[in-house]
Amino acid sequence: MSAVKRRLRCIYNTAEVIKFDENSKFIIMSDCHRGQGNTGDNFLSNQVLQFAALEYYYKNGYTYIELGDGDELWENRKIQPIIAAHSEIFWIMSKFYDENRMHMIYGNHDIVKRRRQVANKEFCSFYCDSCECKLFPGIQMPEGIILEDINTKRKIMLVHGHQGSFLNDTIWPAARFLVRYVWKPLELIGFTAPTGAARAHNKKAAIEKKLAEYANSHQLMIIAGHTHRPAYPQPGTGLYFNDGSCVHPKSITGIEICKRQISLVKWTVAADENLNLYVERQILEGPNNISDFYID
Repeated sequence: MSAVKRRLRCIYNTAEVIKFDENSKFIIMSDCHRGQGNTGDNFLSNQVLQFAALEYYYKNGYTYIELGDGDELWENRKIQPIIAAHSEIFWIMSKFYDENRMHMIYGNHDIVKRRRQVANKEFCSFYCDSCECKLFPGIQMPEGIILEDINTKRKIMLVHGHQGSFLNDTIWPAARFLVRYVWKPLELIGFTAPTGAARAHNKKAAIEKKLAEYANSHQLMIIAGHTHRPAYPQPGTGLYFNDGSCVHPKSITGIEICKRQISLVKWTVAADENLNLYVERQILEGPNNISDFYID
């Protein structure tokens, strides 16, 4: 059995199960890579887009699920400067969490979140407008989550997607060392760091192929991130989805699940007929009924 299959099977057997029904709404995003607000912060140019998107989803009753690599903790040692740099994002996420409408899993770039002491210490509170506010007290950040339809019992596995990768999973401390001490200094002076699977197309294709094979062979819908490339199969042709990332040039992408329908969406800046700029939600694929993707 391959490392990918072994790791996915372990997650499937141990992950928390969240039930959903015809009234449930989820927005799934990943790979924000929130940094410290400097030139090496790839999320900085898109933070307004994500804030607008999260505000929309909060007002419309969605649950926010972040599929790993939310914070860039390979380049950066400390979490608090990241929270301070993006306090508005964390403020609105805290509103989701306060209403039990937020879940986070960890990816390879924020794998330290799997340590309970990190979550309890670093994500308990934060300073917003000079006041200390609750952030995510008591949060658990697992490796995966299972969504289960309360009627059909069909399951959707949510993972970051780095599982089984030798570099990003098995020897991740070595990969973190290279990013932190080699690529980060180069990025700060203007070079673009090749962040793993996000830029290596052959590695990206290999990762996606393994995840798709597992999904299809087990008739299990999988939604992942990690590769930064959105994926949405045609109904009946596959069960592997990817929500893309929040560090695309001038846009962010995500997967919506709303009343048992699934869509791939993009948030970007658009202009109206008077050349006034506004944040626009675009549907790239779907919506389709989740059941249409399964082969009975």
